[in-house]
Amino acid sequence: MTATLNRAQWRMIVLASLGGALEFYDFIVYGIFAREIAAAFFPANDPVVSLILTYSVFTIGYFARPVGGIILSHFGDKYGRRAVFILSVLVISISTFSMGLIPTYASWGVAAPLLLMILRLIQGFCLGGELPGAITYVVETSPSRACFVCSFVFFCVQSGVVLASLISLAVHTLLSPPEVAAWGWRVGFLFGGLTGLGSYLLQRSLEETPEFREMKQTASASQRPVAEVFSKYTVRVLAGTAAIAVVAGFNGLLFAHMPAYLATVLHYDARTANYAQNVCLAAMAITIPIFGWLGDRVSRIRILQVGALVLALGAWPFYHSIVAKSQYAIPLFALAGVVSGMPSGTFACILADLFPTRVRFTGVALAFNISFTVFSGTAPLIATSLIQRAGPANGPALFLITCAVLAVIGTLVIRPFSGNIQNPRY
Repeated sequence: MTATLNRAQWRMIVLASLGGALEFYDFIVYGIFAREIAAAFFPANDPVVSLILTYSVFTIGYFARPVGGIILSHFGDKYGRRAVFILSVLVISISTFSMGLIPTYASWGVAAPLLLMILRLIQGFCLGGELPGAITYVVETSPSRACFVCSFVFFCVQSGVVLASLISLAVHTLLSPPEVAAWGWRVGFLFGGLTGLGSYLLQRSLEETPEFREMKQTASASQRPVAEVFSKYTVRVLAGTAAIAVVAGFNGLLFAHMPAYLATVLHYDARTANYAQNVCLAAMAITIPIFGWLGDRVSRIRILQVGALVLALGAWPFYHSIVAKSQYAIPLFALAGVVSGMPSGTFACILADLFPTRVRFTGVALAFNISFTVFSGTAPLIATSLIQRAGPANGPALFLITCAVLAVIGTLVIRPFSGNIQNPRY
């Protein structure tokens, strides 16, 4: 039987998850408005070339995440989880708000995209510590319900992405295309920055996790957590990185690549593209906590494996259907969201379960950030490049299949290393 969460635990979990929701919103809203950003900062005769330049900056933000994860998780494992991810929320929010105020290429020339790139680097650096910190925090707050509380974090993250998509839908509905291109895209960044600052004020009331406080009292905290992870847990980091590749790859395609892919490459109108994406996001948001709840009762790894295999098998028909503008395209978006909820609802707990408390923040940060950098940060860039070589359907599908196969291989390696939290279901 799994324990029931008490009121104090729920409060800590909700506040930690709120930060993840708003900060992922801030990071992903760039991809949501990629087409408008491309026109404002990277004007080019070929819209696909313009998108590739825009996605290059998107990718740069992801490459800052492992560096930020290493540095911030070092302090999180040595001194405490709370301060690290709360500070990350503040800095990401300020960066996002600033991105909404940057003059365009037409006004500042090369300085405009350079400043955009710097702010993306800052966002990526801090996000490298914020989400792993939230995962570690909720696992150590309620270890007996680890899979569910981790899934709740990513339910909130998905809700943040849904919010970003709804903001985009509202902007494109209420404003004319010239207004959206001129200034409407800034609304998403300004809104995200302000709500992130509100999240920071709420999270200041959080306490340190019970497991970390207990560990500090016994003087068993790691003094060199990064070095310890690299010397003792390298295989676990690599296996975890591979195991969550399907989550990272799918999210990169859906969050950042899909809006511009539908509108620019396949010439869907902006409202239809936003609607399709929202259907998938809503299905994910609903099913993530369901599979997280299930992961406290049956094998978490098995749930992830099944989801990865179904996504691999469904990638070809899914992309060929939307390229052909089939009448079944919207139901397929919903089905893809449901299936992706299987790995998305279990992967965070699987990662946390690989590492002991003394280096959990660092281990989770390394595996999480490496995987999301390699498979999510590059997804829009690689998928767009593959489209020019393999076609509009085959390119993205091939990328997703590769990520799913890697995930299955990673889960086969993980099993012997699991069991570092209560109620292990591996």
